[in-house]
Amino acid sequence: MALSRVAAQQAAEIKQHDWSDAPYRADKAGHDRSMDGRQASSEQLTPDQVVRLKMNVAWVTAQVLAYNDPNFSEHEYFQACGLESRNSNGRPSATVTYGLRHGPAADGSGTRRFQIPGTYRFDEPETPPTA
Repeated sequence: MALSRVAAQQAAEIKQHDWSDAPYRADKAGHDRSMDGRQASSEQLTPDQVVRLKMNVAWVTAQVLAYNDPNFSEHEYFQACGLESRNSNGRPSATVTYGLRHGPAADGSGTRRFQIPGTYRFDEPETPPTA
């Protein structure tokens, strides 16, 4: 399955960005510490902290993508973000999947449905009656 154009572009931005000093300064898209010169922050995350930060960013953006694209693959997306998406035996990691808020389809079809971005609900809010 190929990622949608939007998913591939989001993954490219997440992968390219230097997250190592993200909590210590506001940066533009595509930040790279090697280009900071004298403005480089002396504070820096550990490599493990960077991976966890990227994972959280990937999960948040993947939630929106999965809600809007029935063909979305979180494993392919994590891989495109530069994150590990498989466990030690080469199978897709359940950790990646369970980082998303999802459940079975209401119709019993076996497909997944995802909670509405920015909520913990699966169903669209009811439209108020018009006068």
